[in-house]
Amino acid sequence: MDAASILEEWKTVKDQLEDVFRRRDLTNVKTYMDKGIELFKQLLALTNDKTELPPFDQLVYKPVNLAERFEFIMNRPNLYHSFRQLSELMKELEKLYVKNNVKKQV
Repeated sequence: MDAASILEEWKTVKDQLEDVFRRRDLTNVKTYMDKGIELFKQLLALTNDKTELPPFDQLVYKPVNLAERFEFIMNRPNLYHSFRQLSELMKELEKLYVKNNVKKQV
């Protein structure tokens, strides 16, 4: 899957999560969060030109404090704050992906 597809799918998942939290209907939160987490991991691997995701400390391109933030999300996937954290990580990672691609073209 390419970055554009991942980001488009993330937009859909993010919209679903926003709706679920707005309605306070937390029955499907974990399902959507799991999908969002998987998309984040795919984009993280792609940003680092990897087919599989290595341990975070071996990555060149990664958001600040990734290990701590990701651990928080994984331990509490049903919380709104975890969703916000995942959203911020995706935003930061998208910027890193674009920056990495620009560097490759120069």
